[in-house]
Amino acid sequence: MPTTSDDDALAPYDAVLLLSFGGPEAPDDVMPFLRRVTAGRDVPEDRLQEVATHYHHFGGRSPINDQNRSLMAALEAELARRGSSVPVLWGNRNSTPFVTDTLRAARAEGLLRLCVVVTSAYSSYSGCRQYREDLAAATEELGIAAADLVIDKVRPYALHPGFVAANTDHLVEAVAELEPGDRDSARLLFVTHSIPEAMDDTSGPGDGDGNLYVEQHLRAGHVIAQGLAARAGVTLDHELVFCSRSGSPRTPWLEPDVNDRLVELAGEGVTTVVLAPIGFVSDHMEVVNDLDREARDTAEGLGLRLVRVPTAGTHPLFVEALVDLLQERAAEARSEVVIPEQVDGGDLRPSVCAPGCCPNLRAALPALCGQD
Repeated sequence: MPTTSDDDALAPYDAVLLLSFGGPEAPDDVMPFLRRVTAGRDVPEDRLQEVATHYHHFGGRSPINDQNRSLMAALEAELARRGSSVPVLWGNRNSTPFVTDTLRAARAEGLLRLCVVVTSAYSSYSGCRQYREDLAAATEELGIAAADLVIDKVRPYALHPGFVAANTDHLVEAVAELEPGDRDSARLLFVTHSIPEAMDDTSGPGDGDGNLYVEQHLRAGHVIAQGLAARAGVTLDHELVFCSRSGSPRTPWLEPDVNDRLVELAGEGVTTVVLAPIGFVSDHMEVVNDLDREARDTAEGLGLRLVRVPTAGTHPLFVEALVDLLQERAAEARSEVVIPEQVDGGDLRPSVCAPGCCPNLRAALPALCGQD
């Protein structure tokens, strides 16, 4: 963890900005929200109506905003514990509070230098660069009002020890609930959001080999599974599967889908499956609908016992990791020497993205917090 002689270890930042995807808070918000998410992608109306049913199963309210409120409170508490008085702000890409409004309010309060934490741990266009594009679009909309804002962000944190440790803790606790016989024969599926294959192929630095999105998940899953074996004496066969596929059926997306894999495992004689959604930082819609509803229905129809592991959420080790990352970025801003923490020797991503990193394959749009 970086150290400093300054009164506040987050100096020179005036505030932290928690930047998230957003979600509807009421049934009338669902379709406007989905239209914002899919703007410019030519998604048919019937597909939007189909996705809307996922939200209406839960009263038309996404859990993500409440989870962000909880994460904000946890970050504020951890910052205060470390003696920091820097406030935590919150902005969304696709629902209120919109990031543009948050930046406008920050400037009005004299908060001019912000450090951003995004609620996405992994490297990809949708998981990193698109957030940076939204920051650029917000400052462009503000125009002259954003001229004196300085916005930085923490690096992708999929392989940060705290994020991995929080997921390991949850997995150990979930497996402990199984009977000994079930623990020995269970199959462990690490779950993440599917993305187009082309997006994975171009994830990572512009001069690299791509596929960093999948690689980070595989590395994180490997370390988490090792942690389960070391702490609980349970070694499970494990693999990476995907959920929440969307878009044109003609576009190849990452597979296998979690439901398809459950069918295959049941055919192989597996009776217990553990689902660990390490690709998500909280139990938002893709988790509660795709895993707790659809995958559970699939498992019940197959006679499989399904154990679902919680996401990192507000686990203390995850919250501490995010504050460590904020302090690390602040030390960089002060031109101090920083030795970042990383597990498993994985590819260490910088806080300032290199040119061509995780590109937008549809359009060349400006993005903040990068060299291009």
